[in-house]
Order: sequence, then C-alpha cells, then structure tokens
Amino acid sequence: MQGILNSPIRLALLVFLGMIAVIASVLAFEHLGGYIPCALCLKQREPYYAAIPVGLIALIGLQWNWPKLLVQSALVITGLLVMYSLALAAYHSGVEWAWWAGPSECAASGGSGETTATAESLLSQLSLSKPPSCDEAAGRFLGLSFAGWNVVVSAIIASMAFRAAAVAGNKN
Repeated sequence: MQGILNSPIRLALLVFLGMIAVIASVLAFEHLGGYIPCALCLKQREPYYAAIPVGLIALIGLQWNWPKLLVQSALVITGLLVMYSLALAAYHSGVEWAWWAGPSECAASGGSGETTATAESLLSQLSLSKPPSCDEAAGRFLGLSFAGWNVVVSAIIASMAFRAAAVAGNKN
C-alpha cells in the first residue's frame, strides 16, 4: 500500500479507473437496474464527465514525463471537479434526509396513470413526464443512498488525486 501512495502514476491510474467505475456504475443502475435518476443525480455526474478526460491527461502526462506543473494542474483540477460532485452529493443527501429543500426542478413527478396506446400519446406523455423527486432516495445500502455513497467515493477519489499531485511535485 505504501508503494501505491508514493507513486503518482499508480495514484492517477486509480483515480482514473475510480472515476470510470463511478460513471459505469450509475449508468448500469440506470439502464440495467431501471433506476431513474432525479435532477440532482444527473448533476452529480457532470463533474465526473469533465474530470475523466482531465484525469486521463494527467495519467498520460505522468507516463510520458510531461512538465510537472501541467501534470499537477491536471490532477488538482481532477480533484476539484470530483470535490464539486461530492458537494452536490452532500447537498442531495441533505435533501433526501429533509434537512433542507431541494431545487424546484426536483419536484415530485405527477403521472396520470394512463396506458400509452399510440405513438402520439407516447410522445405527448414523454413531454409531460418528470424525473423522480430528489427528496426520496431510490434505495439505501448500509444506511446510505446513492448520493450518500457518492460523498464517500468522491472523497476517496479526490484525496487520491490531490495526493498524486503532491507526490508528482516531489518526484525528480
């Protein structure tokens, strides 16, 4: 473990693979598991979508011995983007626990209960449908919702990105 924590390339690889795993997991829960994400769930993904290519730049830069400042900057930006997802997830968790109100786009959906019979009615229904409410967790595992787990995982990934930046700056 000590070798991993002192190797910027291994840390950057773990950061990159961790971010890929997060996005792959949420997409699998959505498309294979049938969980429909709320507005805040979707917003939590956006920093990861930005951080993945930046993390890849850092990883390539470490492999090809690019200038330290460029590599460190990419790792810090990656960490900051993941921290932004963490902040969104913490906010979302608070909404789920009713500690504060969520944004207006997180209002509960109001389905009509009608069965769709034609393509026209399907298109009409799609334009009226809303994502699920942000104040109800789709499920909990070990007491945490998806947003709660995003807080934990994002904290780990961000700390590894910052550690990689620090270690990369100390290498000759």
